[in-house]
Order: sequence, then C-alpha cells, then structure tokens
Amino acid sequence: MAVSTHYSSPRSMLFAPLTSWFYALRVRFARHQNYRRTLNELSGLSSSQLADLGLHRSSLRQTAYQATYHQIH
Repeated sequence: MAVSTHYSSPRSMLFAPLTSWFYALRVRFARHQNYRRTLNELSGLSSSQLADLGLHRSSLRQTAYQATYHQIH
C-alpha cells in the first residue's frame, strides 16, 4: 500500500490564481493560432476543392471556428 502526502505552502497558494490565469491565456492563444492556421489553409484551397468538400468561401470562418472550438475530446 502506498501513501502520499502533499503539503501546500502558503506561497504556492498565493500564486495558484496567477498560474491558472497564465495557463488559460496560453490555451486561448494556442486555440486562436489553430483557428488562424485552419482558416488560412481553407482559404488557400481553390473553389473547386472547396466544392469537393461541400464548402463555400462564405462559410470558411464558421468552418474553421467549429473545427477549432467544437472538437470532441
């Protein structure tokens, strides 16, 4: 049987909200980069390639947004 004990120092508790905020900021930035990359790749396709995928140029932003922010985990 294993026993683990974790002690939190007051200092780590002080910086926890700041660390959490930086993590959330990093995640938002990475998602936005993924959105921009997806949008750029879709924008680079020809109209016939988009038609093969069932897409129209007017729906590229929505498609990139859904691909980035509505992924199944």
